[in-house]
Formats: sequence, C-alpha cells, structure tokens
Amino acid sequence: MNSDWKRAFKRELFDQFARIGKAMASGARIELLDLLSQTERTVEQLADLTEMSISNVSQHLQVLRRAQLVEVRRDGLYAFYRPADEKVFRLWQAMRDVGEARLAEIERVVGTYLKDRASLEPVTVEELEKRLDNGNVVVIDVRPVEEFAAGHIPKALSIPVNELKRRLSELPRTKEIVAYCRGPYCVQSDEAVSFLRRQGFKVRRLELGLPDWRSGGLPVVTAKLGRRNRLVRHRIPSGLSRS
Repeated sequence: MNSDWKRAFKRELFDQFARIGKAMASGARIELLDLLSQTERTVEQLADLTEMSISNVSQHLQVLRRAQLVEVRRDGLYAFYRPADEKVFRLWQAMRDVGEARLAEIERVVGTYLKDRASLEPVTVEELEKRLDNGNVVVIDVRPVEEFAAGHIPKALSIPVNELKRRLSELPRTKEIVAYCRGPYCVQSDEAVSFLRRQGFKVRRLELGLPDWRSGGLPVVTAKLGRRNRLVRHRIPSGLSRS
C-alpha cells in the first residue's frame, strides 16, 4: 500500500473526528448539550436558561448541528433542539469524568461556589437503586416540570425547587428523602436539601442526575403535561405516608 495514500487517509480520517472536538471546544456549547440532555428545547428557552442572547445560542446550535451532535424537530413555528442520540450525552459524560480526574481547577471551582456540598451527604446511583427496591426512601425531582415529564426516576415526585415551600405537606417525615436534579453540578438539589433540612426533614442529594441514571441503563418513565405545563394524573404513589 502506498505510504502517501495511507498518510492522506489517516489525516483526512482524524480531521473528521476533530470536528467533534471543535464543536465541543466551548463551555457555552457544552452547557447547551447539558440542558438538552434533560429535554428538547427551543432557542428562546435555551437563551432564557443560559442568559445568552438568542442569536448567540442559535450560532452555537448551528455549530453543534454541523457536527451532527444535535437534531431539530419542527412543530409549526417552533424548532425544538435535542441531542442526536444517547451517545452525545455519553461524550459529555466522558469529558466530565476525565476533567474531574485530571483538572484540579474543576475541583477548585466547585469548592469555591459550592462550599457546603460535602455536608449534603451525596447518595450514589447504586445506593438509591437498592433503596428504591426496598421502598425505604422517597425521591423528589426538583427540576422544572417539563424536564420531569420528559423522563424521571420511577416513583419520583415532581416538586420543583421553587415550589418546595408551599408543598411541604406532601412530603413524609418518617422516611429519608433523596433529591435530584440535572446532574452533578446542578445546584437545585443542593438548595432543596438545605431548605428541607431546616424544616426538620431527613434528606440527602443524589450525586448525579437523571441523564446519568438513564445512561447507566436504569429505568426512566415519562409523564404527560396538560394545560399550563401541569402534570396529568400527578399524585403521590400509593404506600407513602405523609405523617
């Protein structure tokens, strides 16, 4: 085989793989993928969540589309973006794992902004899976309701963090509560745990989020949204005591 031909083949091949790296070489685009791993969203919704301009978000999404990392679904006047498949989240997950292992700056940033996180006693996915089987834990999903509807841990209750105060009566005091949100750097579960502990509940946070749970091959269920983004037939599962 001609050596020039082989070298041209390798160069062109690895340049194609590099397209993925270039698309991921932006913190803003990684954040967009992290949000899209929860549920599909419009440009406007992503702009609101990330506090970026609509034009900036649109440009980042086009880069991700050219690298085949996101897809778009059109519904009338609206375009909804989503990851191309589960492998896209696993790519971000792998980057996250390598970064945590190799970059001391990540630990420094987390420690700077989330000073009290260690006291929140994280629960591993494996531990929660066992405790769900035993029925001795109550799980609450503190993400926005549309993310819960798109996929959540079986038997989890949807109580967005901004609704906790008015919905305390729905939570049992005789069982431990585990709160989870989008992922390991999502602060909504931290806020929920801190608030509920001040109210006298025994509560901990899941160390990872729903996409990690799903990526591990664990069951995920969906729910229907009715008018004004309210869950259809949403109720506390039977057998849970409020006492």
